[in-house]
Amino acid sequence: MPIRTLEDIEKIEAKPPEAYISARSTYEMLAQAAAAHAEKTALCFFADAGSFQNPVRLTYRQLLGRVHQTANLLSDFGIGPDDAVSIILPNLPQTHFALWGSEASAIASPINPALSVEAIRDIMNAAAAKALIALGPAPNTDIWEKVLRVRGEVPTLKAIFQVLGPGDEKDGVYSYEAALERYRPEALQSRRDIAPDEIAAYFHTGGTTGAPKLARHTHRNEVHNAWAISVAGGLVAGDTLLCGLPLYHVNGVIVTGLAPFSVGATIVILTPLGYRAPGLLQNFFKIVEFYKANFFSAVPTVYAALAQIPVGNSDVSSLQFALCGAAPMPVGVFESFEKQTGLRILEGYGLTEGTCANSVNPKDGERRIGSIGFRLPFQEMKVVKVDRQGMVERDCRPNEIGVIAIRGPNVFTGYVQEEANRSIWLGDGWLRTGDLGRQDSEGYFWITGREKDLIIRGGHNIDPAQIESVLSTHPAVALSAAVGKPDAHAGEAPVAFVLLKPQSTAEPQELVRWCRERVDEPAAVPKEVRFLDEMPLTSIGKVSKLALRHLTITEACLEALAELRPEHPELTAGVEDHPVYGILVVIRIHAVQDEQPGLEDKIRQLLSPFAMRYKILWGPGM
Repeated sequence: MPIRTLEDIEKIEAKPPEAYISARSTYEMLAQAAAAHAEKTALCFFADAGSFQNPVRLTYRQLLGRVHQTANLLSDFGIGPDDAVSIILPNLPQTHFALWGSEASAIASPINPALSVEAIRDIMNAAAAKALIALGPAPNTDIWEKVLRVRGEVPTLKAIFQVLGPGDEKDGVYSYEAALERYRPEALQSRRDIAPDEIAAYFHTGGTTGAPKLARHTHRNEVHNAWAISVAGGLVAGDTLLCGLPLYHVNGVIVTGLAPFSVGATIVILTPLGYRAPGLLQNFFKIVEFYKANFFSAVPTVYAALAQIPVGNSDVSSLQFALCGAAPMPVGVFESFEKQTGLRILEGYGLTEGTCANSVNPKDGERRIGSIGFRLPFQEMKVVKVDRQGMVERDCRPNEIGVIAIRGPNVFTGYVQEEANRSIWLGDGWLRTGDLGRQDSEGYFWITGREKDLIIRGGHNIDPAQIESVLSTHPAVALSAAVGKPDAHAGEAPVAFVLLKPQSTAEPQELVRWCRERVDEPAAVPKEVRFLDEMPLTSIGKVSKLALRHLTITEACLEALAELRPEHPELTAGVEDHPVYGILVVIRIHAVQDEQPGLEDKIRQLLSPFAMRYKILWGPGM
């Protein structure tokens, strides 16, 4: 049924989940779809933006056959339900074969190919990976070079399967495609009966340092979340979704993977590099027209770029809506994209620990820009006050800011590393998300800030500790702190503040290079390094990240408004706490009353790329 209000969600919940979901595992969900839609197209793939009119197509029967073959291959190598299979691949049809075949026989563990060798090694060791499926030697990628460096440092590894490569069986490397042909595509030879609470996947959380945190997903988690997404999005057989987000991330895997598969829809894989592929965004609206696409999911940076590309003569009337998550969406991006395309963006919210999606604005109801919408069916979500001991004091009142907590069949069973689970639970099954927010009186949720010091750059979660730990190894650095600075393109960009040791010297670019050579995640390399004479501290002597964030927000605002300064040199900006919005930028400018409407429009235009709330205070001459 269409979801317009919170009451519609409650009507769905009048029946138990079993009334809607019969699949007990991701494998069973795919098998049911293949039985119902055997000869319908499940996947389309094209290798580069210029060849989108000549895709490779696979039916649901062919997709399930490749999943069977992958699962049978792994089983034959002794990889079982408690074993992890690491997957290091760009977006390819084989990535789906590997993901769902691994979940049917073992535990899938997709890894970001852009991570350093050390980070990949640590993730594989944390998962105790028994097998690895990775891209072979190919232009413009260093995946195979990383595999060769890491293979000897994972003692549990039994077999390596090379995608799009000949392999070398004497060296323990098998051609993935050749190996698949040895196995029957009709069924699982193991005849495994997967229970809903068995582990389906390990997803590494973005921006971790030291021992990486691996989030455990059960089959119940992924099946339920895929169903809930399909209901909230109104997905049906025959729909077409575009996949441009990476398939090592839950958004790509669930929102543009299992959810559309579950209803018999078609997924179009937008090249191995997704939205980052050369020419992809320039051809995006032509691709929409060619495939008659109905939906896609992206991060704010993609929408900002698409807002600058004319639709031209392309017919994009097939698009029903677009989803946005991973980072706050600036109002200006909403407006410019929707004006350009006539398409509505639905902003949502989710986290790996909640499988993927946890709330979204209603497709068929009122969308509130800046809100993350209603919770999904059967997924509980609330805002609570938490004391210093990490205990819940009480539920928050409407529009009162607190910690967002979630509970339900979508919530993961914890991290592989038990020490990482100590502070994430609030009791009675409630997960502490680490995000601050509020819920209004109609049930819409709003994000107002973060408990954690995460930096969100283009949808990538970056732990500032990985920047700070690298800077601490430089001989001239006494203390460092990294925070996110608002960025018109990426949402936030990492900026590092450094206190040098006495009598030591260094140059900012020297420290940026130091980070570039040592930080595991390219997105985490700071955009700039700045020196301080003293680091701002809290009352108990800790570095005040809040003060530094306020500083970067103020600077970003003033930089955006720089063209107003020649005529209004007295213009200032500052940051204050706000009971509803969390943080509010206060802009002060002198202007006579006749000037104010024009200036207000100009300020709104200049700040439109940023997801910041602000107010204007007019000075003398009002």
